[in-house]
Amino acid sequence: MKALKKFLFLIFYFIEIFVNTPIDECIQRDPKGLYKKALNGEIKGFTGIDAPYEEPQNPEIEIKNMNIDESVNFIINSLKI
Repeated sequence: MKALKKFLFLIFYFIEIFVNTPIDECIQRDPKGLYKKALNGEIKGFTGIDAPYEEPQNPEIEIKNMNIDESVNFIINSLKI
């Protein structure tokens, strides 16, 4: 029954996970340099630079100020049903 419950949960539910990261951190971590190109005007309509970014209003899970291991553990623990 527990396996069926998990299966149905995964099929029928959408879980919004918001990785709340400041724009400066996104720019610093950008491996392709897309933020730099957007800041230089080479890319138009880039979210958070010259196109609006709207934070989720009510995400089921929010990741903030966590490293990767902490984030993964937090998500896994949050999804336990």
